[in-house]
Amino acid sequence: MTAKKEIPEHIAIIMDGNGRWAKAKNLPRIAGHRKGAEVVKSIVQCCDDLGIKFLTLYTFSTENWKRPEKEINFLMGLLSWFLDKEISNLKKNNARLLTIGHIEKLPSKAREVISRAKEQTKDNTGLNLVLALNYGSRFEIIEAVKSICRDVKDNRLSETELNEDIFADYLYTAGIPDPELLIRTSGEMRLSNFLLWQLSYSELYITEKLWPDFDSIELKKAIDDFQQRKRRFGGIVNKKG
Repeated sequence: MTAKKEIPEHIAIIMDGNGRWAKAKNLPRIAGHRKGAEVVKSIVQCCDDLGIKFLTLYTFSTENWKRPEKEINFLMGLLSWFLDKEISNLKKNNARLLTIGHIEKLPSKAREVISRAKEQTKDNTGLNLVLALNYGSRFEIIEAVKSICRDVKDNRLSETELNEDIFADYLYTAGIPDPELLIRTSGEMRLSNFLLWQLSYSELYITEKLWPDFDSIELKKAIDDFQQRKRRFGGIVNKKG
């Protein structure tokens, strides 16, 4: 049984496998994305029930723009539809919506719905649902370096002051704790340009389950596995006691 006191504060998920799930069922890729959106709803609810404070979902990467235009348009429409439909549930469950990524490049309809959802949930104190949208970690880090350079040049920051904490404040995730647990579905063994700075000491959990088949049971398996880990952060475990 999952012990609530040992629940990670922040879980990040790379939701992978929608296309393969659809292909295996002789369905169009968009059917996999639609089913994946349903899974998001159930996992958000489960995280809220478990008392998790932050859930970050890799929703749309900077590399996803390389996909066919028809699929991109569907994904943007699905995002708008999903958030518009879920605002009431987020408010009811005291959940707050946050986003990370270069949101300005998203279609205007998606930006409008995102802005509305964030505004209507900004004072909520329960689960923080963080959607990574048009997100790429290398771009994030480069933009942070540019901002630091500007601040040093304008005497707002001294290079001698710069440390890990200050650098983190220049990232999209400023104010958000680093994930303790990263889950990746579909069995792929890579980070895919996701939270490269923030995942430095995260525990990784890879499951062969495709995202549309992921559920609360699988989430609890990942958390149970996390609870068995001995997190050293580069040190050694104290064996006393």
